[in-house]
Amino acid sequence: MRIALIGYGKMGKEIEKIAIERGHEVLYKFDVTNKADFTVQNLKNVNVAIEFTQPNSAYKNYLKCFHANIPVVSGTTGWLENLPNIKSQCENNNQTFFYASNFSLGVNLFFKLNKSLSQLMNKVAGYNVEISETHHTEKKDAPSGTAITLAEDIISNFSKKETWVKENAVNNTELAIRSFREDKVPGLHNIKYESYVDYIEITHSAKNRKGFALGAILAAELTQKKSGFLSMDDLLDF
Repeated sequence: MRIALIGYGKMGKEIEKIAIERGHEVLYKFDVTNKADFTVQNLKNVNVAIEFTQPNSAYKNYLKCFHANIPVVSGTTGWLENLPNIKSQCENNNQTFFYASNFSLGVNLFFKLNKSLSQLMNKVAGYNVEISETHHTEKKDAPSGTAITLAEDIISNFSKKETWVKENAVNNTELAIRSFREDKVPGLHNIKYESYVDYIEITHSAKNRKGFALGAILAAELTQKKSGFLSMDDLLDF
């Protein structure tokens, strides 16, 4: 595969390493230093674009890739108000877009564990639940996209919660997500169910960015075989 990296920060560099290890070619590395090179014409030279940037620029980046008619793999979070438009592009204009709030294979197993636990806890009275997430100080959005995915899955299965809120819940129907930013933390997510007699918690802690990078490359490889709007469920066949 010939790959364009849109965003060449720490994550982009890690993706580049994994891509080369798997025999792919990184043809372009677009960031703030070479904006003039980020053109539709250049994008037409690649098989897929992998996008890890910022919420305020991500959607425009996707549209430019669609204009070049190339698949997009994105791990940028915080832009989901435009998700219906992206899905429409895939359905109506034959575009391919792979989105995940987290590309780590371990995190996606954690998502499944979270769903199963919330279904079990829904049958038991007396427990409240909250989420906490910790990331490096360079992460702009809070809560993290991963935490929001976890919260939405809990709300779908745990009838006591109707919506998620940042930091502090005002009433029992709200699911609190507490966010912390610390140096050199790739990603830590914790879900805690607590009653007056005990608590149950599950945690996923990333050791480094390699797991996220591998997932992104596997997703890019999938876009060469499947089209439309894709997710980690398509990749992992859950």
